[in-house]
Amino acid sequence: MAKTAWSAFPLDAKPYAHAGDALKKAWPRLHAGDAEPFPDANRATALLKAAGKAAPKGVDAEALASQLQDAWRAFHRGDFKAAFDAGEALGPVGASVAVKAIGIHATYLVDGEAEKLKRYEQAAKLAEAAVKALPDEANSHYRLAFALGRYSQGISIAKALKQGIAGKVRDALDAALELAPRHAEAHTALALYHAEIIGKIGAMIGGLTYGAKAADAESHIKTALKLTPDSPIAQIEYGNVLMLLHGDKKEDAAAAAYEKAAKLKPADAMEALDAEYAREQLE
Repeated sequence: MAKTAWSAFPLDAKPYAHAGDALKKAWPRLHAGDAEPFPDANRATALLKAAGKAAPKGVDAEALASQLQDAWRAFHRGDFKAAFDAGEALGPVGASVAVKAIGIHATYLVDGEAEKLKRYEQAAKLAEAAVKALPDEANSHYRLAFALGRYSQGISIAKALKQGIAGKVRDALDAALELAPRHAEAHTALALYHAEIIGKIGAMIGGLTYGAKAADAESHIKTALKLTPDSPIAQIEYGNVLMLLHGDKKEDAAAAAYEKAAKLKPADAMEALDAEYAREQLE
């Protein structure tokens, strides 16, 4: 079956329902990677106040908390379209779940490269609006880096560098980590930033032009693994970093990282797709 615009989650979603109070109980594990605060009424109140004119109209804190929780439930069970639609409807306040939903769906459940790029561009626009409205939120910046990073991976390295995407990704990740130093996914992304530049254009030019350093890549990915040892994507990207920096010399270690990712128990639909991807790469 072709993977199209909003293909359904292809695996069993039942273990990832997180209905009612189960969402709050599972939240620390579900969001160990992105440090997203649980959207209760207090959190919703703070978001509405911070967003000001960009806040959704006619929505009070209780309603916003309920809508955000439902959007995240949809995301975690693999109903990415529902999560995206709900998040997008809330504007910058819902951008975190909307960007993550459309980005993960595009990564794993869309086949066409043109459609993938279109989705990442859409995600980046949402994230840019969130950065303007909620600049003190780490995930405003991280989601922008995520969207731009995925977009850059879909075009040539020369084109990405010419468009200045690398600098935008780096700035967004630096901002995210300044606000949330224990943001594991930002550490992972920054590791890939260094490793991909070095892997594509070399250590000397990458270092002089973009500040890319192998030592920084290894330091950030180790931090991510320490913060989220049970995360399939952290293991997958660890393997990718090893291959980008060392090539065939670290092929066995990279394969071992993928094997570990494939064997980890997923906490939600995203992690299930991560683990499935790892298994497919090992076949």
